[in-house]
Amino acid sequence: MSSDKEVLREKFSSDPDRYYKVTLFEEHGYVRKKCAVCGRHYWTLDQNSTHCPEQPCGEYTFLGDPPTTKRFDYLNAWKRVSEFFVKNGHKEVARYPVVCRWRPDLYFTVASIVDFQRIESGKVVFEFPDNPLIVPQMCLRFLDIGNVGVTGRHYTSFCMIGQQALANPRGYWKDRCIDLDFKLLTEEFGIPKEEIVFKEDVWLGPGAFGNSLEFHVRGLELGNAVFTGFEGTPTNYKEYEEKVVDMGAGLERFVWVSQGTATSYDAVFGKAVDNLKERLGINITESEEHLILQYFRLAGALDVDQFKVSETIPTEFLVRIGASTEEFRKKLLALRALYSILDHTRTLVFAISDGALPSNVGGGYNLRVILRRALDFANSFGQGIQLGELAEWHVIQLREMFPELSEHLEDVRTIFEVEQKKYEVTKERAKKIVESLVTKKGKVGTEQLVKLYDSEGITPEALQKAGLKIDLAADFYTSVTERHMAQRHIESGKETYEVDDLPPTRLLFYENRDQFEFEATVLRIIGNRYLVIDMTAFYARSGGQEPDHGTIDGCRVVDVVKSNGVVLHEIADLDSRIIKGQTIRGVVDSKRRFLIMRHHTATHVVNGAARNVLGSWVWQHSAFKDEDMGRLDVTHFAHLTRDQVLEIERLSNEVVRRNLPVKISWIPRNEAEQRYGFRLYQGGVVPNKELRIVNIEGWDVEACGGTHCSSTGDIGLIKITKSERIQDGVERLEFVAGEAAINYVEKQETILMDAATRLETPPEKLIASVINLKSNEADAQRTSKLLARRLASMMAEEVPKLTKALPGDLRLYVTTPARGEGLDSEFHLTVGEDLCSREPELIYVAIFNEKERTQIMVFAGTNAQRKGAKAGDLVKEIARALGGSGGGDAKFAQGGVQGIVTKIPDVESIITTALESIDSRAKDAH
Repeated sequence: MSSDKEVLREKFSSDPDRYYKVTLFEEHGYVRKKCAVCGRHYWTLDQNSTHCPEQPCGEYTFLGDPPTTKRFDYLNAWKRVSEFFVKNGHKEVARYPVVCRWRPDLYFTVASIVDFQRIESGKVVFEFPDNPLIVPQMCLRFLDIGNVGVTGRHYTSFCMIGQQALANPRGYWKDRCIDLDFKLLTEEFGIPKEEIVFKEDVWLGPGAFGNSLEFHVRGLELGNAVFTGFEGTPTNYKEYEEKVVDMGAGLERFVWVSQGTATSYDAVFGKAVDNLKERLGINITESEEHLILQYFRLAGALDVDQFKVSETIPTEFLVRIGASTEEFRKKLLALRALYSILDHTRTLVFAISDGALPSNVGGGYNLRVILRRALDFANSFGQGIQLGELAEWHVIQLREMFPELSEHLEDVRTIFEVEQKKYEVTKERAKKIVESLVTKKGKVGTEQLVKLYDSEGITPEALQKAGLKIDLAADFYTSVTERHMAQRHIESGKETYEVDDLPPTRLLFYENRDQFEFEATVLRIIGNRYLVIDMTAFYARSGGQEPDHGTIDGCRVVDVVKSNGVVLHEIADLDSRIIKGQTIRGVVDSKRRFLIMRHHTATHVVNGAARNVLGSWVWQHSAFKDEDMGRLDVTHFAHLTRDQVLEIERLSNEVVRRNLPVKISWIPRNEAEQRYGFRLYQGGVVPNKELRIVNIEGWDVEACGGTHCSSTGDIGLIKITKSERIQDGVERLEFVAGEAAINYVEKQETILMDAATRLETPPEKLIASVINLKSNEADAQRTSKLLARRLASMMAEEVPKLTKALPGDLRLYVTTPARGEGLDSEFHLTVGEDLCSREPELIYVAIFNEKERTQIMVFAGTNAQRKGAKAGDLVKEIARALGGSGGGDAKFAQGGVQGIVTKIPDVESIITTALESIDSRAKDAH
C-alpha cells in the first residue's frame, strides 16, 4: 500500500497544476514549496518557508498560543461548522452508526466517507442521501490504543466532520471545496490566512483513489480534502464519471486549536477532566501546567512507537524541559490514565448505543480491550471512578449533538456492570500471577505479555506498576486485537460455476408465492449435475434458508444454489433426455416450502421478541431455517435464564395471535436505509441497489430475500426447544414453528404421559412424584452410608481373619465382584477408609462393577504407606493388569476399565510383586 501511495504521489506531484493547484492559491498568492526535511510539496503564503508544518518537520506552536480569534467547546465548534456549511448549500445529515452494518469488510465506521460507501460485485460504490452534505460522523479506530493519553492527540473514537459532494451541477469539485474550507477557517474560526498551509498528498482506498490537500495550522493537521477521481488500482484504473469530494476534518482538532490547551483531551472533554482531577486528587500547580505544556509540545508530535521501548513517559523529554523528578513523572502517568479512561468510556458509549457488545471475538474484542484497560486505570486510582457515571457525563455533554445517546444510557450502564463483574472475577487470579512473576524477577517478553493479556486479562501497565521489567512492543494492543479480529472480507471461498455469461434467473416465487408448478427453458447443463433454466419457482439456499426440493421433468431436485444471480438446480440422476433449449416442467414441494416459510417468518418474530425482552443490543448474529426447525443466534452478554426464554416465547406467540400483516416491498437501498435505519441488515449486508423489505408491521423490519407467510397468524405456534451459548457474546435459540411445533408438543406430551404411567401417578402430580422419589432416593443413600459405617465397624473384628499377610508385616484385604456383589462405590469409600484408619498396616483393595464399568479402589493405612505401599502406585498396577488406568495419592486411589471385566487377575500376586519392586528400588537407592 505504501509503495502504491509513493507511486501516486510522484505521479500527481509531477503535474501539480492538474491535480493540486486551485483558484484560491492564485487569488491569495500561495506558492508551492518542497519541504527540505521530508521532500514533499506544500502550498504556503510564506515566501521564505523551507519546511512543511507536519511533524517531524514542524512543531505544535499553537499550544498555549491558539491562532483563532474565538474559543470553542465541542458542541459550539460543531454548531459553527454546521451552520457555515448549511448556509452554503449543504444538507446536514445525522451521523451513521459506529457499527458498520452496511460494509461486509468492516466492523466499525472508520471515516465519514464510509457512511456512503456500499459494496457491489466486490467494488466500492458511492451513495449519498444528498449533494452536497455535511455529517458529524463518530469514527472508531483501534490502531492507536497505546497512544491514547500519551501524545495528547490520539483517540479510539473521534468525530470526523464529513464534507461530501459529487462533482456535478448540484455539487462541486476542488476549487469550491478548498474555497469553503478556507473560509471556514478564516471567517468562522478567525484563523489568519497566513497560518494556513496546504500539503499535497494522495488517498488510496479499496478500489478507488485520488489526490488530496491536507490543511495545517501551526503544525496541526485540521483536515484532509480528498478528491476521489479514479476507480481501480494505481496500475489499472479509469476516471469516475462523477468524481467525489471527501473532506474529512477532526472536530476534536478544531476545538483543540481554538483553545491551545496542552492536550486535545483538556479541550474536548472539558469539565469532565476537571471533575476527575478533583475527585482523584490530581493537583497541578501553575508551574507544572507550564511544564506539561512544554512536555506535550515534544511528545504530542510523536507516537508511542517512536518512544524508547517500555518508556511511556520519555526521560529524554523530561530532561529537556527540566522536570525529571519522579513526582512529576507520576503526575504525567496519572493524567495519561485519566485521559485514557475518558476516551475509552466515550468510545464504549457510542459502540454500545449502536448495538455492539464487548466480547472475545471480532470487533467486540476491541471493545473489551479498551473497557478492561479503562477499568485497570480506574483501579489504579483506588475508589472513586465508576464508568457508568463517566458515561453519563459524556451523554450530558453530547446529548444536544447526539440525542440518541440518552435513549441508551441505561443499556450502557447495564453492560458496564456486567463487564465489571467479569473483570472482578479475573482480577484476583491475575493478582496471584503477577505476584508469582515478581518473585521470579525475570523479564517478561512480548509473547508472554500477549499471552498474559489474552488469557488472564493482565495488562502491561499492571506489570509495570508491579515493578516488572517488560519487553513492550509499540504495537502491543494492535497485535493483541488482530489475533481476535482478522479483517473481515467480502464473502469468498464458495464453489464457482461457469454462469457469468448467463442472464439472471427470473424468480417466480417473488411474483407469486403460491406458484409451485411452472415451465421453463434449459439454458445450460453443468457437469451432468446442475441444470440452469431461464426462470424458476425453486428457492435457492440463501440467507440461512434451506432450498426448495421437488422435481424437474420427474427428476428429483435435491439442492438449489445461486451464483451471481443465476439459479442452479442440482438434479439426482439427471435424465440424459433433458438437453439445452428444451422446455421443462418444474414442480416445487409445496409442503416443504410452507414448513420452511413458517420457520423463516418465525425467525423474524423471535428476533424482535429477543430484542424486546433482553435489550437494544440484541442483533441477529446468524440464523438457519429448515422444514423441521429454526435456529437464531443473537448477540447478548450472558446465558439466557429459563424465565427469559419463556418470556421470549410468550411474546413471540403473542405476535402470532395478533396476526400482524407481513408486508413485502422493493425499495431503493438509500431510501430504505433512511426510512428504517440499519436494523434492516439483521441477516447481513445486501449487495443490491434495491432491497426487498419484509415488514412485520409494528414489530420487525428487515432486508430479506426469503419466503414468508402473509401474516404472523399463519405461523400457528412457536416453541423454543433449546437455548445455549455458542461463543462469547452470542446466544443460540432453537425453535420449531407451525406443524413442527405441534409435533414437538405432541412428542413432549407422550414423554410426559409415559413418565406418569411408569410412576403410577396422574400427569398433574408428576412433579410432586418426582420430588418425592428424589427425596426417597436421598433417604436411601443416607441409610446406605449409615449401614456401611455399621458394617465397617462389624468387619473390623473379622479383618484379621479375612486378610492375607504380605512382606513387611503388611496385611491385604481384597474384595471382588464375586465376593462383594451388590456393594457400590459409596460402600467401599466408607468401609475402606474406616478399616485403614483402624488397621494402619492394612491395604484395602475393592474391585466392583458399577455403571457399566469395572471400578478399582485402593486404600493404604499409615504404616503401609511408610513401608512404601502407596495407593496411587498400587492402583496403577492393578488397572494395568485389567487393561485400564488409574491414579491417586498415597492414602487413596481409584481407577477402572470401560466395560465389565469377567476375569479378575490374582490381586495378591500383583500387590506382592509391586511391593518387592518398591523394596528393591529402596535398597538400591540406599
